[in-house]
Amino acid sequence: MKHTITKRKNWKDMLVDSDKPIQLPVAHDALTARLIELAGFDAYQIGGYALSGASHAIPDVDLEKFGEKKAAAIAIIEASPLPVLVDIDDGYGDVKNVTRTIEEYIHIGASAIFMEDQKPPKKCGHMDDKKVVETKVMVQKIKAAVSARERNELFLLARTDAIDPEGLENAIERAKAYLDAGADGVYLEGPKTLDHLERIGKELGSVPLATSILEDGGKTPWVSPKDLKQMGYSMILYPTTVIFQVTKTIGRALHQLKTGKPMPGNQAVNMDQFMEIVDLPYWKKIEEQFEGKQL
Repeated sequence: MKHTITKRKNWKDMLVDSDKPIQLPVAHDALTARLIELAGFDAYQIGGYALSGASHAIPDVDLEKFGEKKAAAIAIIEASPLPVLVDIDDGYGDVKNVTRTIEEYIHIGASAIFMEDQKPPKKCGHMDDKKVVETKVMVQKIKAAVSARERNELFLLARTDAIDPEGLENAIERAKAYLDAGADGVYLEGPKTLDHLERIGKELGSVPLATSILEDGGKTPWVSPKDLKQMGYSMILYPTTVIFQVTKTIGRALHQLKTGKPMPGNQAVNMDQFMEIVDLPYWKKIEEQFEGKQL
C-alpha cells in the first residue's frame, strides 16, 4: 500500500472513462475507506446516515453540523487515495456557510460533494415528511458553491428531496434549475418505483445522474448497476449496505463473547491479515530504515 501523497483521480474524468456506473459504498471510518480501496472500488462516499450512527450512535436527523462532520471526514479521506464524494447535507446554513463548507472540503481533499435542498431540520432522504426550500434558495446556494470552488476540480452534485413533498415532475424541474445554476450533476432522492427511475433517467440521463439504493427499508427498489446504467445513471450511492452489515457483525461478536464462545475463525480476519490491512509492513520498513530495528 502506498503512503505517498497521491493526487486523486478527477471526478469528471472518472465518469467519462467508466463504462459502468460508479458504485459508491459509504465509509463511516478510516478502516472502512481502506477496505473499500482493497476491495477494488473506483471511489467511495462519506454519507451522513452511516457517519451519524457510527460516530455518535444517533439517527440522521440534523443532530450534527459541519464541525463534527468535517472532523470525521479528515481521518477517512486520509486513509485512502480513492476519489471521495462527501455528503454536505444542506450546506449547514446560508450561502456563507455553503462557501465555507466548500472551501474547507477542498482543503482536506474531497473530490466531489453533494448538497440537498431540504428545509432544516433535515433528515435521511428515505424518511417520510421531508420539506424542501424554495427552488430559488437552493439555486443561490449552488451559485455560491460554484463561486467558492473557483478553479478547483471539485465536482458539485445537487440533490433534490422534492419527490415526496412536491411530486416527481417538480423534482425533475428542480434538478434542471440546479444544473442551470452551475451544478455538475444531479441526484434525485427517493424514487419509489421502476417507472420513477426510468422517467428520471429519460429526462436527465444526458448529464451526470445519481440515485441511492438502501437495500433494506429504503424507498427506492433495488436495481442492478448494469440496469441503472442503461436507464442513464452514472453514480449509485449505497448509504447503508456496509453499516447495516457491520452493525449486525458487531452485535453477533459481542453476543458470542458474552456467552463465553471463542471467535469463529471463518467469520473474522486473523492478526496477520489485519496487520496487512493496516499496512504494518510499511511502518516496519520505516523503522528499519531509520532506526535499524524491527517492530
